[in-house]
Amino acid sequence: MPGRRENLAALAMFVAGALAAIPASAQKRYDPGASDTEIKIGNIMPYSGPASSYGVIGKTEAAFFKMINDEGGINGRKINFISYDDAYSPPKAIEQARKLVESDEVLLIFQSLGTPSNSAIMKYMNAKKVPQLFVASGGTKFGDPKNFPWTMGFQPNYQSEGRIYARYIRDNFPNGKIAVFWQNDDAGKDQFKGLRDGLGDKASMIIADKSYEVSDPSIDSQIVALHDSGADIFFSWAAPKGSAQAIRKVGELGWKPKFFLANTATSVASVLKPAGLEYAKDIISTVYLKDPTDPTWDRDPAVVKWRAFMDKYYPDGDKANANNIYGYVQAEAMVQVLKQCGDNLTRENVMKQAANLKNFHTDLMLPGIMVNTSPDDYFPIEQMQLMRFNGQAWELFGDVITGEVGHERSQ
Repeated sequence: MPGRRENLAALAMFVAGALAAIPASAQKRYDPGASDTEIKIGNIMPYSGPASSYGVIGKTEAAFFKMINDEGGINGRKINFISYDDAYSPPKAIEQARKLVESDEVLLIFQSLGTPSNSAIMKYMNAKKVPQLFVASGGTKFGDPKNFPWTMGFQPNYQSEGRIYARYIRDNFPNGKIAVFWQNDDAGKDQFKGLRDGLGDKASMIIADKSYEVSDPSIDSQIVALHDSGADIFFSWAAPKGSAQAIRKVGELGWKPKFFLANTATSVASVLKPAGLEYAKDIISTVYLKDPTDPTWDRDPAVVKWRAFMDKYYPDGDKANANNIYGYVQAEAMVQVLKQCGDNLTRENVMKQAANLKNFHTDLMLPGIMVNTSPDDYFPIEQMQLMRFNGQAWELFGDVITGEVGHERSQ
């Protein structure tokens, strides 16, 4: 009969063999910001300053992650969402990014908002090899895995949006005269480039343009100058505050151009109502998410579910504000990436999984909109649909359109 010592030795050998047989992929792996119980996610939002109307996005995302935690978290881990204000100031964004990475030790920064702020922190994030994931901007520079492998956007890029408008104008208003009002930063330049490139040999249709700084208290002089140009097509590529001012001034001037509005400034609650709904009638824009003000979706199960979420987790939020749909969808995509990570919660694997989304679709996206990424393609969404404001709500028209040259980078 074997003795106790021999039994213990045999047991030890069995345990060692069993552990060795466990595949490496099944072993838990963590970088700073992740543990058996927690995943720290950083975020930077303009809760104050000239783009503060976007701050509701961060509030919606915080509410969404609270819901996820109440439901048990992700693979048993709770989300610790740490969100700071940068007031839409690039120097402040750098300060907050450093705080999140070096003091809070987050696993990643998710949905930092704005082209200027993200441009400011991009080199730092890539030098630190910390994911700058699902950037809240359509800047084409945020889809450049060769030069910035730790930075990825989410929404359709601005150049693709500009090309979609250009195609519509070429088909429907080939003899029009275009005036462009644009934000003097990389976002505005990107949008303007997309329009110009999309018009191609018809680019001479653009007869006037005026830029503005997002901190400008008034943009009246620019709108008056564009009105006086004789244009009958008007583009407003501006943040919500500037867009609302532009809509109101165009209306007060009695100017009736074909009006195109940037996709990022279509919120009924934060742009169109402050501008005056009577002035917003017949404005055209693009969309890739269901709009809570569109009667088409009143009884849609996904919108009904979202409204119930708002009632429970963000009761102060405005259900007419499409930014609250946007934040919810971004958070859904973030959860999908973390689920795919499983127990391998390293920063490298976060980016690997973010670059491995295959036909991902949430029910708050328009039918036909799909999220696809690869190590060579950091533009998750490249499809949009045109919509027109009827004075009370947005109405979709036409088909879902893919941006023609979504992978062309701005120089």
